[in-house]
Amino acid sequence: MGSKNKLKRFNENKTFHNVVEPTRDEVLHNSLGYKGEWGRKFFKNENPIVLELGCGKGEYTVGLAKQYPDKNFIGIDIKGARFWRGAKTAIEDEISNVGFIRTQIELIDYIFEEKEIDEIWITFPDPQIKYKRTKHRLTNPEFLQRYKKILKSDGIVHLKTDSEFMHGYTLGLLQGAGHEICYSNHNVYHQEGSPEVVTSIQTFYEKQYLEQNKPITYIRFKIT
Repeated sequence: MGSKNKLKRFNENKTFHNVVEPTRDEVLHNSLGYKGEWGRKFFKNENPIVLELGCGKGEYTVGLAKQYPDKNFIGIDIKGARFWRGAKTAIEDEISNVGFIRTQIELIDYIFEEKEIDEIWITFPDPQIKYKRTKHRLTNPEFLQRYKKILKSDGIVHLKTDSEFMHGYTLGLLQGAGHEICYSNHNVYHQEGSPEVVTSIQTFYEKQYLEQNKPITYIRFKIT
């Protein structure tokens, strides 16, 4: 994407009512005024809140919002030029239960109050295979503790990935730590019983993976 196109998208994001782009200082000092109040202040309702971490273009955030109008969905990504597409689609299609936050995922426990979130979706994250990058792996123990802090006691985490490494790493970690694995599938499009919510929405990159015959894996779990 050219720099002019990126700049255009950044500027357009600033005009979108469904996009929040806080500074790091605003996040760390709770200057936004939304922490603990996302339902009431941002969405103007008390419906359950679901996050998509590393939302990319926002296909899953918007797709889920269409399927579940009685829930609120927030896509989080540091790259605003990407989720611009999802935010614009939500506005054009008048989908009111969608929001996007441009921030680092490491800061989510500063953005949301304890027990404020009902579900978390992690869709096709970078597996960070190199050892030095494990601290950025979105299902490492530190991230799981952040999720546990903001999730309700019965909150659910969904991991959908094309990386067999990420799938296996996460399963092993969950089992070793005694977390509750509700469902696991190493090839959702070639096994019966796959949840419809997992197969009914496909991201741009997921479609490319499927064309390459890469298996798409899925885990649903609770952090105990």
